[in-house]
Amino acid sequence: MAATIRDVAQASGVHVSTVSRTFSAPHLVNPETRNRVLAVAEDLGYRPNRAARALTTGRTHNLGLIVADISNPFFPPLIKAAQAHARLRDYHVFVADTDEDPQVEEELIQTLTKQVDGVLLCSPRLSNRAIEKLSEDVPFVVVNRRLKGMSTVLMDVGLGARLAIEHLTALGHRRIALLAGPAGSWTSREMSDAARAVAGIDLAILGPNSPTEHGGLAAAEAVLAADVTAVLAYNDLMAIGLVEGLDERGIEVPGRISVVGVDDIVSGRLTRPKLTTVAMPTEAAGRTAVDLLLQLVGAGQTATPALATLATHLIIRDSTGPVPP
Repeated sequence: MAATIRDVAQASGVHVSTVSRTFSAPHLVNPETRNRVLAVAEDLGYRPNRAARALTTGRTHNLGLIVADISNPFFPPLIKAAQAHARLRDYHVFVADTDEDPQVEEELIQTLTKQVDGVLLCSPRLSNRAIEKLSEDVPFVVVNRRLKGMSTVLMDVGLGARLAIEHLTALGHRRIALLAGPAGSWTSREMSDAARAVAGIDLAILGPNSPTEHGGLAAAEAVLAADVTAVLAYNDLMAIGLVEGLDERGIEVPGRISVVGVDDIVSGRLTRPKLTTVAMPTEAAGRTAVDLLLQLVGAGQTATPALATLATHLIIRDSTGPVPP
């Protein structure tokens, strides 16, 4: 039979209410007593009833994590890091996938906010105004979208795009295409702004495109029509698809066209040629987002929105080379 709260209280020599406070409001319990209760609970295998605790504290100890496309290899490392980090704080993370659909995203937010203490929204497709309206009921942290008045975790893709373009210009490339992502994407806009700021290049922005291998494959004709010698793709999936599309047309990478991706997903290291890419700190973003969200959950209405910007870096592999003669 599973241990009960009364078993823990009796073995610890304290009242049942003290055991309850140890788990629901540990800061209200004397440290020595708290440690004794926790040790006894561990020995007895006692686990507090989450539903009962939620009635007492008003908290579920659940968080929602909404991503744009769970099949995209960019997201699983972020998800796993967020889940592991939340567990250390006695929180569980429930993951939902919008399939890149703003309407689905809105429905999921409306559903989750009734069941969790806070929401992590990763690479959203909704408008800023819609997100601000939907985030009124529970604490929100947004990953990869800058929103005024909301806590945000940004992976500095603008820095990464600049490093990628500068790498290409150092190889002699001047006619460069940016293969844009979905319409309304914050990441795509940041990349465009950063690329435009690099002097001395003739930049062609192609898109919007689906952020998938198929999207990159379908963009091969547009890349060839743009008469460029190098391409920076919105993400690695698109870059991999583009390399395939160029190969089908007899165009060598990097002999004729150099290609750079973004994300540093595993498959980019296995392609031929291996993909030059901007590495994104996805695991750090997951952990940081959980930290910011739990700060908001703990502070309630007094919380001040926070901004965390995480650095990106360029990994040079085999898909980039000197401009062809």
